[in-house]
Amino acid sequence: MVERMTRATRASLEVIDKGAATGVHPAPLLFVHGGCHSAWYWDEGFLDYFADRGFRAVALSLRGHGGSSSDKSLHRCSMADFVDDVGTVADTMDASVVLVGHSVGGFIVQRYLENRNCTAAVLMASLPPSGARGVSVRVIRRHPLVALRSNLSLRPEVVFKPPLTRESLFSRNTPQEIVDACAERVESESLRAMWFDAMFRLPNPSAVTTPMLVLGGADDGTITNDDVRATARAYQTEAELFPGMGHNMMLEPGWPAVAGRIESWLFGLRL
Repeated sequence: MVERMTRATRASLEVIDKGAATGVHPAPLLFVHGGCHSAWYWDEGFLDYFADRGFRAVALSLRGHGGSSSDKSLHRCSMADFVDDVGTVADTMDASVVLVGHSVGGFIVQRYLENRNCTAAVLMASLPPSGARGVSVRVIRRHPLVALRSNLSLRPEVVFKPPLTRESLFSRNTPQEIVDACAERVESESLRAMWFDAMFRLPNPSAVTTPMLVLGGADDGTITNDDVRATARAYQTEAELFPGMGHNMMLEPGWPAVAGRIESWLFGLRL
């Protein structure tokens, strides 16, 4: 077992850095979290999984999330700011990275790749290139009062808090203790990023040449199977859906299958 490394702060960003690049796996992995979360959820299993297999595995908390600071209020932070955070950490690493983005983090990875290259990218239950409109409409239709409360209170995280945590983030069979533990750590999110940038400042897939793996949970209550397939089509690849898995694919009991698929895909690319 690779020893767990202490969290460090680099350029005001919380970073969890484990393992070391090897001749077999020279490209480090950089994990980008989704909305209302931070780096911690990659550290529940994924980082050790890859570190134990000869990868350097790094997760950051975007500014205003987790232990990362920000020079302005979280609600004023933009997707461009978050893209810059990814670039800041990627630039400190010794080689071209493999980016792994989840949910909104996948959207950030797509935006990043419009202007910068990396070795490869993995999108897990990512917002599609069409952005957050579909997700927003579904929340309004299913839970109009919750959506209204979220908007009036300026708290996007309400849709991930109880009683909606399981519906939004997990499958129906996920143990309750996993759902509850995650619900306690759901945090606030940028209004500007979610209610403007993710609606109107959309990625341009035609500008991206990076090899892409697109994964999703078949029982995801936030990102639909059609969303995952649309993302895959946009990047000229095939969607892969994991049965019985919800949105937070790195926390579901079946997460090793997801990590294993990423590992085998990277092996196929000789990374």
